[in-house]
This record gives sequence, C-alpha cells and structure tokens, in this order.
Amino acid sequence: MNTTNAHPLPAGPATLRRRTLMACSAAVITLGLAGAAHAQGSTPLRVILPVSAGSGVDVILRSAQVALSKALGGQPVVIENMPGAGGITGTQAAVRAAPDGNTIAVVSNNHAVNPSVFRKLPYDSLGDITPITVIGGSPFVFVVNPAKVTARNARELQVLLKGRPGELNFASSGNGTIIHLAGELAVSEMGGSARHIPYKGMGSMITDLMSGQVEMGAAAVVAVQGQIKAGQLRPIGVMGKERASALPDVPTLAEQGFPGVDIAGWFAAVGPKGLAPAQVRRLHDAFVTAFNDPEVKAGFAKRDDQLILNSAEEAARFLKSEQERYAALVKKANVIAE
Repeated sequence: MNTTNAHPLPAGPATLRRRTLMACSAAVITLGLAGAAHAQGSTPLRVILPVSAGSGVDVILRSAQVALSKALGGQPVVIENMPGAGGITGTQAAVRAAPDGNTIAVVSNNHAVNPSVFRKLPYDSLGDITPITVIGGSPFVFVVNPAKVTARNARELQVLLKGRPGELNFASSGNGTIIHLAGELAVSEMGGSARHIPYKGMGSMITDLMSGQVEMGAAAVVAVQGQIKAGQLRPIGVMGKERASALPDVPTLAEQGFPGVDIAGWFAAVGPKGLAPAQVRRLHDAFVTAFNDPEVKAGFAKRDDQLILNSAEEAARFLKSEQERYAALVKKANVIAE
C-alpha cells in the first residue's frame, strides 16, 4: 500500500509527555547557556574617564585595558573619555548610572578638589560614590616652553616672575582642576604672579605649550615625558617630595627652596552609590590582577607611576582626607573656578 500521502497517526499520551520533557530540557539548556554567556561578561564594563584623551590617567588606563578585561573573565572593557567642568561632567554620568557593576569611573585629584572650588556640585563627592580602590599615583612636573622662557631652574623662573609681574602665563587643563591648583601653588610659592590660561583638557594644553601659545604649566610626568626628552619642553622642577625616576636629573621644587610645593597626581576607581559589596570585591580584585600583570607593571615603572591598589575601605578614607587637604591648599593658592 502506498503510504506516501498518508496522514500520521495522532501521538499517544506517552509520546506527548516525552516531547514536552524534551522541549522543556531544550529551553533550560538555552537559558543556561544565555546565563553563562552573561556571567562571562557579555555586557561590557563601561569605564568613564572624566578627563580628555592623552592625559596621564587616560594613558595609564588604556595600558591596562586588555589586562583588565582578562581579569574580569573576558568581559569587554570600554573606556569612555568624558572631560568637562574639571571632571564634573564625567563624574556626574558615573554617579547617575545603575549600581550594577557595569559602569564605573576612574577619578583623579579633581574629584577631591572640586568641592572646594565650585560653589555647588550636582552630586555629593563622597556620599554619591562607592570607592573601589586607589589604583596609583603619578608625579607632577612644572615645565616651560624653552623658546619663550629662558629660566632653567626655579630660582631663575622666580626672578622672571617677579621682574615681569602678570606678563607671563601658565596653562591648566581647566578652571579649578588639580593642574590649575598646582600651577597657582608653584607661582605663588615663588612669590610671583602670572595669568592663568585654562584649557578643556591636558592634550590641547600640552599642544599649545609646545607651540609657545602658552609659556609654562604643571603636568603629570607621564603626559610630558616624551616632550621633555625631545627638548620641546624644559622641566623646572618636580612638584612632589621626591624626584621622579623618569627624570632623575630634575630636582624637586622643594630642593630648590620652595618646600610649600608638594603635590602629585592619583587616580581611583569608584562606582555609583549603592554598588553591592560583591561587585566591589569583583572589581577590586580585577584591578589588582590587571595592574599586577607583568607588562602593565613594567609600563608603570617606566612611566614613573606608583601602584597603590588599596582596599575599598582604605580608598574611602583616602578620598575623604584628600578632600580636606585640598580645601586648605585651595584657600592658600586662592584658586577660584571661573
């Protein structure tokens, strides 16, 4: 008998049960695979940098981007530069993000400076964040354009500043930023005066320093190390307590008779308020692993950066103490956000 066009017989109860069980098992497997893919980090970690591309913090974070992704089990890491208003723009975006562990920020000194130089912030700089770790620090150096400024050390620059009050200018990465504060502090400690020229980030500031559009300014060593070695910028003095190993022949400003200048950069990973302790631990451990990667660590040493990688609790105490310290420095240097 030809059965090609015959209708199949209806399935019995046992057959239907088997088909139902198979369908449910397939659904469970599919959901399990989707869950595993999510757990492995299919959702990118968004790292907001409230600074411009080319700044010291930007260079440092990008050097560890691959290692950080690896430390997070393959979760993609997307670094987003969001400069503006001395870091307020990027930080505001970070604190408004969902506290799910997929959006964090890496803030720098500006985060602790801003409460003292801005009358009102759109967030609480301590209450609206969850500290994860202070990753590390970078030395600052005061530099001049060699074609515009003849001074080769701090004493010679002091003579110029006092002899030409208000004529020279110094650049910063923005009004009220740590670079602005560092520049004001150096000039005031030398007993001189100079005009402040603010930029919207470190990259454009350094470009104009090299071209002679502005004559001097403070910067992270990592951001100007190449220009110093090429002779495009001349270092006047390192601005911290110790010399920078990347610039061993450059004395500190304190060594040259200006002990009141003691300022250096730092950068810390923070999440939005309410970030769960488990997420804090996950991210903290990933940063520790990533920045202890041999290649990343070697780059740190070459750039003269210092690893800190403290606990979340220590990071919280550090941020609070820095905010208090900068309040006093802001008052001393008379820095006002315009």
